[in-house]
Amino acid sequence: MTAASPIKHVVIIVKENHGYDNYFGTFPGGEGVGLPASPNPPHKDPDHRHGAWLKRDTSAPRVAFARHDIPHYWSYAQQYTVCDNYFTDVAGPSTPNHLMLIMADSALIDNPKTNYRMSPGPPIYDQPSLPEKLDQAGLSWGNYNGYAFEYIRYTSGKMKTWQQFSVDAAAGKLPSVSWLYSDGLLSEHPADTATQLAEGQGDVSKGSLWTAGEVQAVVSAGLWPQAAIFITWDDWGGWWDHVTPPEVEKWTDGTQFRYGGRVGCLVLSPYARGGYVSKALHSHVSLLKFCERNFGLPPLNARTTAADGMEDCFDFEQKPLPPPQ
Repeated sequence: MTAASPIKHVVIIVKENHGYDNYFGTFPGGEGVGLPASPNPPHKDPDHRHGAWLKRDTSAPRVAFARHDIPHYWSYAQQYTVCDNYFTDVAGPSTPNHLMLIMADSALIDNPKTNYRMSPGPPIYDQPSLPEKLDQAGLSWGNYNGYAFEYIRYTSGKMKTWQQFSVDAAAGKLPSVSWLYSDGLLSEHPADTATQLAEGQGDVSKGSLWTAGEVQAVVSAGLWPQAAIFITWDDWGGWWDHVTPPEVEKWTDGTQFRYGGRVGCLVLSPYARGGYVSKALHSHVSLLKFCERNFGLPPLNARTTAADGMEDCFDFEQKPLPPPQ
């Protein structure tokens, strides 16, 4: 892929805290296992810090959400491509994996101890990121409600609301690459408090409906012919998954740093393979590599150099697939 690629708009939709077996364990043709049903929303947020990850086989809840809980995701998987060998890049929770989705690097294996979402604090990372590479190439990017951008000096202070995404799409101003995050209530992140649970946080049906609405915003704006939409989940969420992630990097204490837990990734595009289950090894960094290849950008670092670029998920010679209904 080069600048002549038909893909002019890459949209990375990042939802939260659910593994592959937890969502797609019984999807036909996928490498999954069936598990007992979880209440929706779940009653508590499982521990998904690095320490919990190391003990996941003995302590992680072994439950899943049924197809009827997340019908939009299953429909996308049936129409387009779902990856069953896609891993987070850090064996830990949200923030380090969010950073990996922006700059293919993280100096963290756990979340900061402060209120890292509401008050990230001053930028502490001054290193290359995909947004910087896009700017250098004369391309555009947009952060729609992603808190981790505030930790990076280059991207800090440039956040838009998630509501602005559909506005920009309708106005023909959708960036070359968009990172899109919902608010907490619709993120699919289980509730941390009784108040959040009472508000319905963690309801995966409402979260998936929100995602479908954002996909439809791209379609309604007439941008589907030029789009590649990736839907993935930031971290494993503390839920058990039967696949052991490959170890390719260690943390400073000798425990596994990379890869982290397996999560789902849906690939929606006119050029995504229809009804395809990708078995290739992918991770969050693969999405950055896709952008590098698609837009002819230099590699960010050794991780994107070594990563695949989601190549098996696409067929640019096929008859373009219609948009989701």
